Amino acid sequence: MTNFAKPFTQQEAIPQGGIDRAVEILQTGRLHRYNLAEGETSEASLLEQEYAQYQGADYCLACTSGGYAIALALRICGVKPGDQVLANAYTLAPVPGAIHNVGASPVLIEIDDNYHIDCDDLEAKAVASGAKVLLLSHMRGHIADMDRIVSICDAHGITLVEDCAHTMGATWRGIKSGNFGKVAAFSTQTYKHMNSGEGGLLTTNDAELAARAVVSSGSYMLYGRHGAIPAEDVFQKVRLEQPNYSGRMDHLRAAILRAQLPNLDQNIARWNSLYDRLYARFDAMDGVTIPKRKQHEAYVGSSIQFRADGLSRDAIPDFLARCAKRGVELKWFGEDEPKAFTSRYDSWHYIKDIPHLPKTLEVLSKTIDMRVPLTFDSQDCDVIADIIADEMQQT
Repeated sequence: MTNFAKPFTQQEAIPQGGIDRAVEILQTGRLHRYNLAEGETSEASLLEQEYAQYQGADYCLACTSGGYAIALALRICGVKPGDQVLANAYTLAPVPGAIHNVGASPVLIEIDDNYHIDCDDLEAKAVASGAKVLLLSHMRGHIADMDRIVSICDAHGITLVEDCAHTMGATWRGIKSGNFGKVAAFSTQTYKHMNSGEGGLLTTNDAELAARAVVSSGSYMLYGRHGAIPAEDVFQKVRLEQPNYSGRMDHLRAAILRAQLPNLDQNIARWNSLYDRLYARFDAMDGVTIPKRKQHEAYVGSSIQFRADGLSRDAIPDFLARCAKRGVELKWFGEDEPKAFTSRYDSWHYIKDIPHLPKTLEVLSKTIDMRVPLTFDSQDCDVIADIIADEMQQT
C-alpha cells in the first residue's frame, strides 16, 4: 500500500534576497514602519509602490493582516455599527469577523454548485435588506460572474469590497481580481500566494479612501512616508477625521514580500500545473464531483475542492481518517463543528439570527478541501490522487 510522506503545510523557503535583506534590517534594529535613517525609504513603502504597480491600482497600503485590511476597507467605505453588509456564506471565519469588527452584521448569501455567490439570492437580499456594501469573498480562488455582480451593485447603489485572499494574481476577462470593486483586500498569511507569516495589502483607485486608509493605519502625521498615496491636498481633507488603528506592516515582513513579488506570476503557473493535474485525476474519479471552472476566470490553484458525492455524509469522517493515515491531509467544510481553518457559516454564533441556507448547506455537506503547496510536484499529485481514489472505493 502506497503512502504519501510530504507535509501539506510545508512552504517553500523565502528567496535568499529576502533573507539577506531581513538580516540587514534586524542588524539596524529599526523595525517600526516609520523608524528610518535620514534619506531612507522604508521597505513597506517600496512594497506598496511595487504591489500597486503589479495590481494596476493607484494606491496601496501594506497591512498587518488580511483581516485588518478587510475591516479597514469596510470602515473607509462608511460601514458603521448597526449596518448590514452583504457577504457570501461560503468563506473563512476572518471575513464575517471583519464585519463584526466594525460593528456591522452580515447578510449571508447562498452559493451555487460551483462555490460562487448566488447572484439571484444576492439581488433579492440586496433589495430586502437595503444593505449598501457587498463584501465579496473569492473563496478558495473561485471567481464568480463579475460582470453580473458589478451590474447588481451598480443597479442598487452597492459599494463592492473584494476579499482577494485566494485570488492574488487571478483575473476575470483579463482584469485582475480586486480591480472590480471600490477597495480590495489581500492576504500574505503563510498559506496564501506570498508568505510573510501574517500580513495583508489594501488597494484602491479612490484617492480619498486611500488617504483615509493610510491615516487610520497608524501613520500619525507621517503619511508622507507611505509609498503609493494620493496628493497632500487629499490628506489635508481627512487627516484629522480618521482614528488611528495602528495596522500598517513593519519593515521586516515587507522585505520578505518584496523578494517574492517578482516570482508571483511564475509561481501561479506552477500552482496551476499542479492543480490542473489533480483536477484531471479527480474529474475522472468515480464518486467525485469537481466543478468546472468558468471560461472567463484565470484562477490560482493553490488549493482544490471536490465533493465526495459517492459517499454518504456519515461515511466522510472515516474516509478522511483513512486518507490521513496514508499521509493525505483533507479538510471537510460540511462538518457540524469547526476544525482547524475550516468552519461552516452556522457555527459563527456571534451572528444574530443565523439564516437557514439550504443550497449552501447542501453544497458544503460533502465538500472536501485540500491545499496544493508548491513543495509538491506532479508525481506527488498522482500519488495523492491514487490514494484518494483507492480510499473512495474502500468505503
